[in-house]
Amino acid sequence: MIGHTIQKSGLVAFTTERVPAYIELLKPRLSMLVAFSSVFGFILGTAGTLNWMTLVMLGLGGFLVSGASVTINQILEKDLDLLMTRTRNRPLPSGRIDISEAVLVAVVTALLGTLLLIRFTNPLTVVLSLVSLILYAFVYTPLKRVGPIAVFVGAIPGALPPLLGWIAATGSVSYQALVLFGIQFIWQFPHFWAIAWVSFDDYKKAGFKLLPSAGKKDFGTAIQIMIYTLFLLPMGLLPAKFGITGINSALIVTICGVLFLAQTFLLMRDCLAEGEGARKSALKIMFGSFIYLPVVQIAFILDKI
Repeated sequence: MIGHTIQKSGLVAFTTERVPAYIELLKPRLSMLVAFSSVFGFILGTAGTLNWMTLVMLGLGGFLVSGASVTINQILEKDLDLLMTRTRNRPLPSGRIDISEAVLVAVVTALLGTLLLIRFTNPLTVVLSLVSLILYAFVYTPLKRVGPIAVFVGAIPGALPPLLGWIAATGSVSYQALVLFGIQFIWQFPHFWAIAWVSFDDYKKAGFKLLPSAGKKDFGTAIQIMIYTLFLLPMGLLPAKFGITGINSALIVTICGVLFLAQTFLLMRDCLAEGEGARKSALKIMFGSFIYLPVVQIAFILDKI
């Protein structure tokens, strides 16, 4: 009788439908990557005993601010998401959550995340976190329909988490922090462009223009993907050069960089062949980028420890 009453009251609908939709709205996998990158920077920036409370709260704060950013992104792109196969089942275009609920989620998560960062980090970390939110949600989002400049702008907030972690540990921006920022910044270009290549037809429906080389899936775009991936090889050695980590991680990062780079040559080859193989090669680069960053960051952490 009690269970029947709960069902009638709509409480079951709330727990089984609304909560998962709210969580999905925060893009937990992406937000977890942001949180991990922040924690990664904090660990590398810490000299002496690690402050576990600050580390945990930095990760949680980063997760919430990232969740707010991607929620705002989905609010602004609700109608565009409805046009694309890969996004039409998201909470907003599918109607599982309405705009007012999404705005509330964005406001609450942004406030909670910011308050945690204020309490457990320092003013510079807080300010740059808010800059990251603004750049991603209100600059990168509309630029996606303008041209590939959006990728450059989006790469800035995408690369800020390790820098923020370092600043949370040290209280200042140093050349070591900029090295960590640079690695993640350069990584975003093959990552973004591989996704844009694979999702080209869907993106075209929404008017997104993210690929370089006049927005085409061609050899010119493949070359640019290769060049940026090539830059990761020397960039990955800089932490060892400046004493942030050691030779063990440098070796792992070099191997990962060479394997990542090899995938781009396959894309160039398949572009010249003008078959369906190019999309499969771009898909491999996309998955390769997903693997590269966490493996490299874990290698740096283990080398530091």
